[in-house]
Amino acid sequence: MQMQAGLFGQKYSSRDYTKAQYWGKNQFNSSFPASLVAYMSSKKIDLVYLKTDKDNNLIHDYISGERLFNIDPLSESAYYNFEAGYSGYEKFYTGDREKIDLVMMNRDTNENLCGLEIKLTALPDNTTKKFGEDKYSCEIVMRPPTICFLACSICKNYENDRERLGKLIFGVPKIVHWETAEEVAPHYKAIEKAVLNVASDMCDKQTPLILQPVWKTLRDKMQLADDCLDAFVWSNLAVLQMCLKNDENPESEMSRFQRTVVWIYKMLSEFYNYGQFDYVEIIKNHSYGNANDKAFAISGIQSHRFLSGKELTHPRISKSEIKNIILGGGQNMLSPERRFDAVLFYSPEIFK
Repeated sequence: MQMQAGLFGQKYSSRDYTKAQYWGKNQFNSSFPASLVAYMSSKKIDLVYLKTDKDNNLIHDYISGERLFNIDPLSESAYYNFEAGYSGYEKFYTGDREKIDLVMMNRDTNENLCGLEIKLTALPDNTTKKFGEDKYSCEIVMRPPTICFLACSICKNYENDRERLGKLIFGVPKIVHWETAEEVAPHYKAIEKAVLNVASDMCDKQTPLILQPVWKTLRDKMQLADDCLDAFVWSNLAVLQMCLKNDENPESEMSRFQRTVVWIYKMLSEFYNYGQFDYVEIIKNHSYGNANDKAFAISGIQSHRFLSGKELTHPRISKSEIKNIILGGGQNMLSPERRFDAVLFYSPEIFK
């Protein structure tokens, strides 16, 4: 009896993998990573966990698939709900509701267990492909909704103690025209310090926010390396570290990174004052001359200092194991529209 097309571990999912429409680029880029976690969990391989310490230094730890999803990925109770609202965050902001890439649910209780953004990234990117393997890294693009979820995850920590949050962010001079870069930029360091005060205070309660699988090619060829796949997890506080680039901007200008920190501060201060923040208005009114299609992006050269380690140089899941994750001929329904889809579609030998 021939196995139906599917993805490892996803016995219960909001996507029906027997239908070609669920193998499109937008679906595959989140559904495959979820099954990669399930597969690594079945092999007792923990994911690399980027988090911060009390002094706001980024450190590497490890996290199991079960701890990431708050349920055994292979459990009969596990339900993979993609592009869904996450109740754990939605109560903290007003305006249009954003869908998060993956909400893990308990089928028995209908409980939302975690909400994760997923970023499937190529290794190396264009800025690091000319280097040796130990210098390879990935481009990471951050969307405004991810920043909203980051702020929500912090609000969740202070939900029952908003006064504590208020004391931590106290100290920013009064700014009348927050929408004006010239008025905000001179006080940026005070804003950054307030946000870092919060990060330091809650470092023992940081939570996973982004699942970042990497897929490795032979330099810039459309050919997978033998040491092909691994997965990194960014905590909410680790994501914040991407913004802290110490840009030497004039005191009348704001970089995308600085703007993101201002967004977070505004979201936290509105939550402290009113119990919710207006996500849409904060993004719209504080663009500081930059487009709002993305919060910011970092190249592989910039991300290497965060991701660098043996798992980045030599990912732990081999090319030969992909056939254990994509099941029942599912690869034949892929639409080769992006690099990872395409490299799988045009590598039939992997599935023999």
